[in-house]
Amino acid sequence: MGSTVIQRIVISGYYGFDNSGDEAVLQSILFALEEQGQQQGIKVEPIVLSGNPARTTEMYGVRAVPRMKIGAVLGALRESSGLISGGGSLLQDATSSRTIPYYLAILKLAQWLRKPTFIYSQGIGPVNKQMFWPWIRSTMSKCAYISVRDEESAQLLVQMGVKTERIEVVPDPVLGLPLRASGSREAADAASSADQPVIGVSVRPWEADRSELAALADCLRRVSAAAVSIRLLPFHLPMDEEASEYVAARMAQTAGGDGGAGAAAAAVAPSSVTIARGITHPQDMIAEVASCDLVIGMRLHSLIYAASQHVPMVGISYDPKIDHFMHRLGMEPAASTRSIDAEKLSEHVLELLAARDKWRSQKMTAIDNLKAQAQQPAQQIINYLRLKL
Repeated sequence: MGSTVIQRIVISGYYGFDNSGDEAVLQSILFALEEQGQQQGIKVEPIVLSGNPARTTEMYGVRAVPRMKIGAVLGALRESSGLISGGGSLLQDATSSRTIPYYLAILKLAQWLRKPTFIYSQGIGPVNKQMFWPWIRSTMSKCAYISVRDEESAQLLVQMGVKTERIEVVPDPVLGLPLRASGSREAADAASSADQPVIGVSVRPWEADRSELAALADCLRRVSAAAVSIRLLPFHLPMDEEASEYVAARMAQTAGGDGGAGAAAAAVAPSSVTIARGITHPQDMIAEVASCDLVIGMRLHSLIYAASQHVPMVGISYDPKIDHFMHRLGMEPAASTRSIDAEKLSEHVLELLAARDKWRSQKMTAIDNLKAQAQQPAQQIINYLRLKL
């Protein structure tokens, strides 16, 4: 029996910032590398570039270094066998013009040190500033492996000049993230003991005037008239918790001052609206999602969590990545943050809630196929490293 070979791999991404979706990406990559490594006789020792290294080490039991300290990053890269630029929407300029330069610079550092670089199931774009295109193309041309999480990302890279045959389209890695055994039991117990259906809601602040949150609160007031419980699920702390509190407060008010009537005007009893507070570990949030009968999601990974647990979902788009994921399941977002019709959205939510068993049966095969493919990048990366030994 051959001995196990140790390979250190640096993992770069948006980690250590209390964002459940990005933490789930990291957890999924770590699980997949460990499993694929075991199958091919390689022990992976990850080194994570983190915004909070101590927290990352505590949560996952892996070594982590500060992502913004160049000396620590260079030291980690020098002793590594390669770099994974991992998951999420790293190469986009919608949230900041500094995001793309940072992640490309990390890739370039690894390439200058002659380390193989791997793009792990990323969502590419939007890239509004075309000055970034040549840098992205140049960096990608030197990567050993490129995978993206949807066809739209692949098409954008091709548009930038990356060769089609070098790009593999794979599912988001989080689709392969399992529940903890205890979390699965707790979720099942919570679902079975609920007196009424539970609708999970993931919101994030987006519009400057909070109009999207106000419209969603109006929608949820209408939905609550059908005797359901609302469970607000903050994915990125503290901003999503603050947005959830705003929605809950709006739901507790009557809409009479706005000229509303009936279900739209009725204040919702506080006891029927709860907020899942302080959840940072991705598997704890997946357990929350698993206990819901339906999820309304603005955060991409709230929808991915729901799909992974076969929970029907209603997507509200603030970014093309929401649309791209919904398309992979043959669905469309029900609204966008720019325009939410509370009455129509509430009708859609209640219709899907009533037909949730039918939705599961229709989407089960497609979801399970995506889950089975979620480890393809890890398999390819481990195989590359094994062949280089």
